[in-house]
Amino acid sequence: MTNERIPLAGVIGSPIAHSKSPKLHGYWLNRYGLAGHYVPMEIAADDLEETLRALPKAGFVGLNVTIPHKERVLAIADLVTDRAALIGAANTLIFRKDGKIHADNTDGYGFVENLKQGAASWDPAAGPAAVIGAGGAARAVIAALIDSGVPEVRLSNRTKTRADALRQEFGTKIEVYDWVQAGNMLEGAATVVNTSSLGMVGKPEMRIPLDGLSSNTVVTDLVYTPLDTRLLSEARQMGCTTVDGLGMLLHQAAPGFERWFGVRPEVDKAARQAVLS
Repeated sequence: MTNERIPLAGVIGSPIAHSKSPKLHGYWLNRYGLAGHYVPMEIAADDLEETLRALPKAGFVGLNVTIPHKERVLAIADLVTDRAALIGAANTLIFRKDGKIHADNTDGYGFVENLKQGAASWDPAAGPAAVIGAGGAARAVIAALIDSGVPEVRLSNRTKTRADALRQEFGTKIEVYDWVQAGNMLEGAATVVNTSSLGMVGKPEMRIPLDGLSSNTVVTDLVYTPLDTRLLSEARQMGCTTVDGLGMLLHQAAPGFERWFGVRPEVDKAARQAVLS
């Protein structure tokens, strides 16, 4: 018998029943024959700090964090990476052996790796990127695009003040377009990204005109329910290279899994199928 504790990890949010993370991490644990468990936990905002301080004592080595806790955990964490601080949110927590909570954000990494895997020809420096939406996901995407070498980020959001706020934070590489002119920002864009909930099951469809797209444009949608959104379907019909949003979920999960369980998992067709099944 061994006295070593079985490492535990999980995902916290409210609501959390919809999360695909338990399927993914459970698949990886089984695939690599690792001792460990990954569980979904619905945690209310009022209980967040108390829960984060208690979980390491119960054998937890880390967590994924989703809505509505991604911003709040930064104030609770003892250590925050530069990229999490820049984005203003964390999606990955590591509970260190010295008792400190380490907060990171791997959303931008997951976004870029998904593009690289799904569109081998993608060149961030090829031209401007057009980003739809200015919420939390947009922050991670914009930071990753700028870091990758995109020369300009065109940004449009239904509430313009939110887009203006991101321009204030990220600087002159951001050009804000009024929502009614959002279609104009697609002209000449090498990369188009939907970070909004438009097109998601139960949400309004995206109505932005796509005439400005060219066959050289790489189009990706962070929405993955449905997997093939109207944006992706219409862009593909216009000859664009399209990348669905599921890969971002898979790739952003890999660094946390490695930190918690000691193995860097492979993001491949089998992992995608495990999540979709």
